[in-house]
Amino acid sequence: MNSRCEKILKILVDAKDPTTASSLAEKMGVSRQVIVGDIALLRAAGHEITATYRGYILHEDSGEPSFLYVGILACRHNLEQMQDELYTIVDYGGTVIDVAIEHAVYGEISGALNLSSRFDVDQFIWKVEEDDNSTPISSLTGGIHIHHIGCKSKEIFDRIKEALIEKQIALN
Repeated sequence: MNSRCEKILKILVDAKDPTTASSLAEKMGVSRQVIVGDIALLRAAGHEITATYRGYILHEDSGEPSFLYVGILACRHNLEQMQDELYTIVDYGGTVIDVAIEHAVYGEISGALNLSSRFDVDQFIWKVEEDDNSTPISSLTGGIHIHHIGCKSKEIFDRIKEALIEKQIALN
């Protein structure tokens, strides 16, 4: 591992919030694309780094599970219902770990979200609305997608699922 990768790793270890490739590039005096390559090298070296819409997150193994229960929720909604779906999940105590679709050509396509508060949801929605060149991946499948939902218990997951079924967002 080169010294730049070691510096990036230290920044990610010390970071309290996700760190963008652009901010890393500025600190390292290189292009964003070089940082993307360095992150790939760090991953290949065994570091668990997730790319989210807010930046990179390094997952350090504390020996404790992040969630006591992770459930899978199949959903379908339009763009206008996305905020309601995400608010419902976080309001009931869940974390939206990711979103995935089943694409006819590429197979499963997923993206890390890691949304656990209304603030996180608001930031994500703002990013979706601000970027004219991007749309949620669920738009490729008529709104059908799945989420991995992290919770403290199966009971919390069941409450989230029931609330989203009542809103006609979760599929039975």
